[in-house]
Amino acid sequence: MKILSDKMKDKSKRIKVSFFHSYTLIFILYYLLFSTTGCAQEMEDINVQICNSKFQLAVDEKLSAQPINEVIVEIGKSFIGTDYAAHTLEVNDQEKLVINLSALDCNTFVENVLVLSRCIKQDKTSFDDYQDELKLIRYRDGKIDQYPSRLHYFTDWIFNNEEKGIVKNITKEIGGEKLEMNLSFMSSHPEYYKHLKAQPEFIPVIKKHEEEINKREHFFIPQEKIAELELQIESCDLLVFTSTIKGLDVNHVGIAVRMDDDRIHVLHAPNVGYKVQISELPLAEYVNKIEKDSGVIVVRVLEPTE
Repeated sequence: MKILSDKMKDKSKRIKVSFFHSYTLIFILYYLLFSTTGCAQEMEDINVQICNSKFQLAVDEKLSAQPINEVIVEIGKSFIGTDYAAHTLEVNDQEKLVINLSALDCNTFVENVLVLSRCIKQDKTSFDDYQDELKLIRYRDGKIDQYPSRLHYFTDWIFNNEEKGIVKNITKEIGGEKLEMNLSFMSSHPEYYKHLKAQPEFIPVIKKHEEEINKREHFFIPQEKIAELELQIESCDLLVFTSTIKGLDVNHVGIAVRMDDDRIHVLHAPNVGYKVQISELPLAEYVNKIEKDSGVIVVRVLEPTE
């Protein structure tokens, strides 16, 4: 009887332990769910606050009445001091509209300044308006359709947004030279891209986009010609730094700002460990210091039309 009693006690203990473990597991799962949801909500609240602060700045400075180039420069300068963050768009397993206004890389800095400025000029200043405009600019034809629909290569971003009437590539008309394009980096190095590693079926789609981009005509201003053509670059033009790295088109992007020295400088999110800033060196000298930059593409932002 004692043996039976001990077995029953042991079984009872195992049931209690099992119940305790199950309860603990459920508690952890709930904690992770709600803490993740809480973090996401907190991030959205921060983005809404920053977005609204830019729209309020526009009201205070009466920016909507100014030309788009002045709006872009003022909104761009308002981000000075913002932290740089790499891979800001690679946070979800599935492609979604990612917003992070509190930390920017060079692409998201330029995109967000352009988006906010266009919203201000169009008097569309709700957070929903901002999200709609961001989706329009970031994605091929403004539609999110899995990872390949994002405009990954900046030369493709220029082409697609030129078709939308948002920007104009003026590189050729201000004296740019022909640039041979042989894009292959993403399809050749999928291991560098979270989504391509997880979903290799997207690699042929990316490769097809690369082939389409390679067939287009491309122009750039070589390093040695930037100084002589600098006067034709205006404040608020987008500066796109062409790459010497095999298979890549662009290393970096920024916004042109004419400073008190009457030279064009670069307003940009430079790199890890730095904050959004204006380059100390003028554009020509800045590009000449960077070995992997072969020159620049110059893109003019157009006034929004209804």
